[in-house]
Amino acid sequence: MKLLESKVDLLNRDKIKSRFIYHRVKRVFDFLAATCGIIILSPLMLIIAILIKSEDHGPVFYKQVRVGKNGKLFKMYKFRSMFVNADKMLDELKEKNDVEGPMFKMKDDPRITKIGHFIRKHSLDELPQFFNVIKGDMSLVGPRPPLPSEVSEYSDYDKQRLYVVPGCTGLWQATERNGVGFDEMVQLDIKYIRKANFFYDISILGKTIRIIIKPNNSY
Repeated sequence: MKLLESKVDLLNRDKIKSRFIYHRVKRVFDFLAATCGIIILSPLMLIIAILIKSEDHGPVFYKQVRVGKNGKLFKMYKFRSMFVNADKMLDELKEKNDVEGPMFKMKDDPRITKIGHFIRKHSLDELPQFFNVIKGDMSLVGPRPPLPSEVSEYSDYDKQRLYVVPGCTGLWQATERNGVGFDEMVQLDIKYIRKANFFYDISILGKTIRIIIKPNNSY
């Protein structure tokens, strides 16, 4: 994939902050859509919870500290797709990382459960993040919230991802996903932040729904 942005061409933070009407409309839409999503998808979420619990009797949900807008830490919710205590195995697997840069992705990750493979492929493990959206820690659309350990390796250019509220989905997830490296992901996020508007968000949500039905490079 070709580089999308020049690393010299930095975002104007004041210009982002000045778009208060867009951000207010987006927040109202996020809250209403996330609430409706929980109500409509609650039967599916219940089925997923039962399947996760029945596989190894471990916890249904997984909470992980992530970095949000302006470096604020929050707990992100997901359906558990890995074995209990999978985080403790990460150091042993880091050398097998399929992505260059401060982000870990492994196609054949041995920590993932059977039901975990399915819900990750179709992005169903992300559904509990509707609760993060209602709380205001996340938006429906935006850059994916990174781990604190990842941010510690960020350059000033990479930290521009933290200028806005992180999202459940975004331009990276809806297009390239794991088909590109970390640098390309950052540039896609910056492209989104620069271009962001309500209709652009709706188009990304539409692409995300199609990907849930027909997955791209997710794993």
